[in-house]
Amino acid sequence: MELLCYGDSNTYGFDPRSYLGGRYPPQIRWTGRIASATGWSVREAGENGRTIPRRPWALKELLRLAQTAQLVVVMSGSNDLLLDPHVTAEAAAARMGECLEVLFRERDPRSVLLIAPPPMATGAWVPGEETLLQSARLGECYAALARQLGVPFSDAGQWQVELAFDGVHFSPSGHQAFARGLLPLLRRMADGASPHITA
Repeated sequence: MELLCYGDSNTYGFDPRSYLGGRYPPQIRWTGRIASATGWSVREAGENGRTIPRRPWALKELLRLAQTAQLVVVMSGSNDLLLDPHVTAEAAAARMGECLEVLFRERDPRSVLLIAPPPMATGAWVPGEETLLQSARLGECYAALARQLGVPFSDAGQWQVELAFDGVHFSPSGHQAFARGLLPLLRRMADGASPHITA
């Protein structure tokens, strides 16, 4: 089984204690924990600062990465909110919808798991209350999108993922909690059962 994990710095496994984009070791990262628990080939396609793909080259890259994977996990949207204070949760969900519609031209939506990232918290990287508000609303907006598109979905805000001091990135225990929440959903998908869409 090949699993593609596509996302931003929390998929990359960025360690906020580092200075030059360092990352947690594989045994700490949620992607590494999934690989260890399943024995699957897990392709880590996380990139620091990545926003939801919109430009043709970025969408083409996503299609290329997903080409051979049986299952795809997509988690993005936090950077869209962080980098532009005018982007709302609804706007981020609309961007995600456009991205997924391109992805679904080449694969069954039931093979893609959309995850809403855990809401950000007050911290060194979070600019203000409006960003926190929109981040907290991203789960409900993604849930509505998932129902519309018929794509498996889960809200990682329900998984008690601890964030580091910056209010954005997972702590080591946060990676553990994320993997613990994700693993049963992936196993169900691998068995041919689509996870329930959860608000």
